Amino acid sequence: MSRGTNVRELDPSEGRLLRAWSQGVGGDRRATSVPDVLEGCLAVQAQDLRAAALGLRARGSGLTEADVYLALGAARSVVRGWFMRGTLYLVPARDAGWLRELLAPQLLRRSERRYRELGLGPAELALGERVITDALADGPLTRDELAARMTEAGLHASGQIPFHLVRRSALLGTACFGPVREDGSATYVLAKDWLPDAAGLSGADAVEELLRRYLTAHGPATVADFATWSGLGLPAVRSAWKELLGAGLTEPCRVDGQDGYVLPAGGPSGLEPTGDVRLLPAYDNYLVGFTDRRLSVPPEHDRRVWPGGGQISATVVVDGLVRGVWRRDRTRAVALDLFDGAPDDAGAEETPDAAAPDAKALDAKAPGVTAPDAKALDAEIRDISRFLAA
Repeated sequence: MSRGTNVRELDPSEGRLLRAWSQGVGGDRRATSVPDVLEGCLAVQAQDLRAAALGLRARGSGLTEADVYLALGAARSVVRGWFMRGTLYLVPARDAGWLRELLAPQLLRRSERRYRELGLGPAELALGERVITDALADGPLTRDELAARMTEAGLHASGQIPFHLVRRSALLGTACFGPVREDGSATYVLAKDWLPDAAGLSGADAVEELLRRYLTAHGPATVADFATWSGLGLPAVRSAWKELLGAGLTEPCRVDGQDGYVLPAGGPSGLEPTGDVRLLPAYDNYLVGFTDRRLSVPPEHDRRVWPGGGQISATVVVDGLVRGVWRRDRTRAVALDLFDGAPDDAGAEETPDAAAPDAKALDAKAPGVTAPDAKALDAEIRDISRFLAA
C-alpha cells in the first residue's frame, strides 16, 4: 500500500481485504450478537430467511439460529422489510423507520403499474389497507390469514394480490414483519405497536446517513456502487457523496489503478492476509453490494456464483476472495465445490470425524490470498451445523 498526497493507492489484494473487513467477513472480524452484526453491516439481504440467518452467523461468533428468531421476535431488535431496491432485508429495528421513509416513496411509485395490472384501483387499495389495519389490531397474522380477511370483506384476494397489498401496507408504514412462528411462517404486525420511533432523519440527511453506513460496511466502494445498491440512482446520491468527501468523513482511494473509490475515514490503515475462511450463504451482501465483482470473484467463475435466474450461490470465501461454492446435500452434509480443485463433500453434521477438505485444492493464484487451512474450512462447516442445531 502507498499513500499519495490526496489519494490512497490500493492493489487488488489490499482493496479486497479492506472490503471483506468492512463487511465483517474477513480480517478475523466477528461480532458477538445479532444486533452487533447488523450495527456493523447495516443490512443483510433476506428474501431467504434461512440464508439471512446464515449470513449473520458468518459475521458472528457463537450465534445460533434461535438468536436470530429471538431478535426478530421477543427482543424486537431486528426487523425484516422491503428496503434497498425493494428487496427484503434484515435491518436494526431502530433504523427501519427512517429507511422506510427514505426508500418507500420511490418503491410505491414503481408499483403503481403492477397495481393496475392486478385490478387494484384506489377503492381496492383503500379497502385492502383498512382490512389489514383492522385485522392486525388483533395481533400477528400470516399473509394467508390476512388474505382470508380480505376475502371476507369482499375483496378479490387471489394470486399475487395479497402479497402486493401487504407489501404496500408495509411501505406505507402501517404494517411490518413480526415474529416468525414455530412452523417458519412469517407474520405481520402493526408497525406502530412493534417498531421504535423513527430516528427523525429525512431528505438529504437520510441519504447521507445511508451513504455513511453503506461505506462503513462496504468500503472501498464507488458512488455507482452506492447508487445501485440503494436503488436511489446517481442523481439522488451525488450531493451526499460530495458532502461526506468534503467533510473529511471519507478517504479517496484508487483500487488496482481505478479511480473513484472511497473508504470511510478512520478505518484500518492496512490488513494482511490471514487465511480467514467464511462460508457465506446464498444471496449474501458481500456479493450484491457492488457494480464491479472482480475484486471478490474471479471473472472466470462468475457463472458458478451467479448461475442465472436471479440465483446467487453460497460461496467459500478466503481473505475476501471467492474460492468455491457450497451447498447442503440431501443428507444435510455440507458439500464444497472448490474452483481450484475437484469437488469435495464434507459431512461434518453426520460424520464428526470426517477428514477436512484438502487445503491444497485452494492454492491461491491471486496475489495476497493464502490457501485456507483445512482446519479452518472444517471449523466453518462444523459451525454451520452448530448454528442450525442449537
